[in-house]
Amino acid sequence: MNQNYTAVVKQDGEWWIGWIEEVPGVNCQESTRDKLLNSLRVTLSEALEMNRTDARDAAGKGYEELSIAV
Repeated sequence: MNQNYTAVVKQDGEWWIGWIEEVPGVNCQESTRDKLLNSLRVTLSEALEMNRTDARDAAGKGYEELSIAV
């Protein structure tokens, strides 16, 4: 399933900085815009996987996973 997120990016001096609006803590800094976008994708993917793992670990046994759209 593809999900879309909003990247906020801007150039700050010689650096490009950016973050993902919907996921606190996903922010990056790179020397080019393309590198920044790639870093944001990788960091977002890692953060989502870590959150999934933490949620499943916290649930223990006998949990159910459901898809919820907003």
